[in-house]
Amino acid sequence: MKTKIQQINDEIDSIQLNSLEEVEQFRIKLLGKKGSITSLLSDFREVPVEQKKEIGQLINLLKNKAIDFIESSKTNFRSSGSSEYIDLSLQHEINEFGTRHPISLIKNELFSIFHKLGFVLSEGPEIEDDWHVFSALNFPEEHPARDMQDTFFIEKHPDILLRTHTSSVQVRSMENDKLPIRVICPGRVFRNEAISARAHCIFHQIEGLYIDKGVSFADLKQTLLFFSRELFGPETNIRLRPSFFPFTEPSAEMDVSCKLCGGKGCAVCKHTGWLEILGCGMVDPSVLELNNIDSKVYSGFAFGIGLERLAMLKYGVKDLRLYFENDVRFLNIFRNYL
Repeated sequence: MKTKIQQINDEIDSIQLNSLEEVEQFRIKLLGKKGSITSLLSDFREVPVEQKKEIGQLINLLKNKAIDFIESSKTNFRSSGSSEYIDLSLQHEINEFGTRHPISLIKNELFSIFHKLGFVLSEGPEIEDDWHVFSALNFPEEHPARDMQDTFFIEKHPDILLRTHTSSVQVRSMENDKLPIRVICPGRVFRNEAISARAHCIFHQIEGLYIDKGVSFADLKQTLLFFSRELFGPETNIRLRPSFFPFTEPSAEMDVSCKLCGGKGCAVCKHTGWLEILGCGMVDPSVLELNNIDSKVYSGFAFGIGLERLAMLKYGVKDLRLYFENDVRFLNIFRNYL
């Protein structure tokens, strides 16, 4: 028995292994079901009682030496990358599921809410022409939104630009869809603005358009109230403030009670207790006429919602820049919202 142990010991000291595959073969030779060290353990029962302690210690030392040699050999070959052999004995890596981005989460929730009201999804291109972004929406030639300070125009093509709102999709719906029209238009938009905790040059919108016979401002108000309470809870309050947009008349800005501070006032709501989340209004009759819809027969309303601002309220995010930094630590916060 001692002779066999010494022979295996000498073999471990002298062997040269050239790949992970040879390491695995040597492991099987020593420690496999019919390996030489495994055989020693089987033969151990025949050892006289007075020699069991000594022989047992030698076998254990040999077994530990073999295991250490094999593991160190594997480590050396893996670190050197000298073989493409796959070691199936390695513990596999646990792949965690990713999470949806908060903008995607809030967008999907809005789809669900407006679907209940009969709105359907409509999408359009991010690179647009002047007609669909401005002219068809009643923007005069001298309107400041056309200025380079607000809009990204394509160089050498003054009539081609990155859309500043998804209202361009509404124009395409008025051009191509049959009346009545009830659509929501999600998408990424671009404006030449300074990046801060409350603003960004890239952001996301969902705009809604409803055109039919007899549509009133009361329909608009009730739609927005339903949407706000579905998203933020039944206790949510809204307020509409008079405003101006070239494509709606009358126009309004809508605020919701700030969820971050409970209406007490914080930095995000500028200590007012309210947070502006959308603009809205009745579609200007001239816009309907520009898009070949008889304004004496049909009326409608439109609204535009900033998704980043909604996600700030919904999830308690206090800095818009976090949405664009792809920080996994930030995204992991939303794992439970899947």
